[in-house]
Amino acid sequence: METIPPPSVALLALEGRAWLELAALVPALPLLGRAPVGDGHPVLVLPGWLASDRSTQALRWFLRNRGYHAHGWRLGRNYGPSGALRTALAERFTALRQRHGRRLSLIGWSLGGIYARELARRFPRDVRQVITLASPFRDPSATSIGRFFGARRDGPPAGPHAPPGVPLPVPSTSVYSRSDGIVAWRSCLEEGGPQRESVEVRSSHCGMGHHPAVLLVIADRLAQPEGAWRPFGEGDHP
Repeated sequence: METIPPPSVALLALEGRAWLELAALVPALPLLGRAPVGDGHPVLVLPGWLASDRSTQALRWFLRNRGYHAHGWRLGRNYGPSGALRTALAERFTALRQRHGRRLSLIGWSLGGIYARELARRFPRDVRQVITLASPFRDPSATSIGRFFGARRDGPPAGPHAPPGVPLPVPSTSVYSRSDGIVAWRSCLEEGGPQRESVEVRSSHCGMGHHPAVLLVIADRLAQPEGAWRPFGEGDHP
């Protein structure tokens, strides 16, 4: 696996701007209200490490406003991968698939994005697409969190089973920011391919799930007709 250095301490110090990005939602509401409306298919949203469904409330509110059946994972705080979590997440996914009778789109923030990719590998026929937000699937150890645990590779493990960087069997979009203070942006880049892409935004890591520019990218990706996925158009990047 490629080894990628974590973000600098200077970038980590800039993560406080996430509160400003949350506050930017209010003046951005008219613009967000013009985002494309989807077909109402179900979307499962997975939180990052040490976060819970509370962290994705703004994102799920936006998705419901655009007509989707947006769901949290309902598994409490994300303390990292385990066998029990893998089983519970698969059960949650399967229950939503049966409830709606439609393929799910998966959105995962940071570590949650790595879970989303694992679900797509396990259930490729039931996943419509995967969107990851600042998820270090190329090198899960390339994070600033390692500084709090000593050696960088002693941080929280992020890859449940298959190598996280292996391309997915479903369309996938990785949203990343070069000014991410938690995750090294290079660890979020997809390999080139007909159904894979990386979309750059200007956002903090902690603000990625509610940044207006990120929400617009998500709305564009989810609104595509099923089976007609296309890359995010050039010139459309926020």
